[in-house]
Parts: sequence; structure tokens; C-alpha cells
Amino acid sequence: MAMAAGDIERMIREAFPDATVEIRDLAGDGDHYAATVVSEAFRGKSRVQQHQLVYAALKGNMGGALHALALTTSAPPT
Repeated sequence: MAMAAGDIERMIREAFPDATVEIRDLAGDGDHYAATVVSEAFRGKSRVQQHQLVYAALKGNMGGALHALALTTSAPPT
């Protein structure tokens, strides 16, 4: 079963309440998304660490209900 974009956004916002989150359905199939997440929680962390935090926020849905997620993450500009 595919995961809705709204569910992805909700889970990310729960983990990062300050975040700006944009979700795009890349293929129109509910399985391939791109997400842009900007949060202060990412400041000072490597890109890999930032992505790991987002994957953790998705609570194990990556590779299951959510097949593919292209991530762009960053801290807000200072």
C-alpha cells in the first residue's frame, strides 16, 4: 500500500515542528516522492546525518509503504 504525501509531511512535521516541508509526488503513483525539509535541527550535521534524521521520523516506512524518497535537507539560512 502506498503512502500519502500528507502522511509523509505529518510525520516529518511531528519530528521537526519548526520545519518547512515540501512534498512532491514524482511519478503520480504515490510511491515515488521528493521532499525538501529545512529545519534548525539540521544545523551542524552532515547531509547523511540530516537524511538519517528524516528517515527516523518516517518510522520504518522507507522501503515498505514508501518506496522512494528523494531528499533535499538543510538548515535555514542564518
